[in-house]
Amino acid sequence: MNLDLTWMAWTWPTAIFFLVIAALILAMGAWEKVSPGGGPRVGILNFETTRGDRLFVSLLGAAFIHLAWLGLVGPSLWWALGLSIVYAIGVFRFV
Repeated sequence: MNLDLTWMAWTWPTAIFFLVIAALILAMGAWEKVSPGGGPRVGILNFETTRGDRLFVSLLGAAFIHLAWLGLVGPSLWWALGLSIVYAIGVFRFV
């Protein structure tokens, strides 16, 4: 069976992107297995969030940061990656 995936942009950066997201989800699953409950807490948004919620908000925010960076600055995404990491740290710390 020969799969023609040429219509998809499967480059090394794309593959690494999806592998990192899969690794994050697997790591969160393992963390939940070891320490059930997700560490719920009320942060600056005034509602209860778990580790999974904070990961989702971090990934969603990173997507918007990268899209805004592409639209406003250009295709060099290293600074957007750094900004996304700082954003994720802030989400996990304060949300």
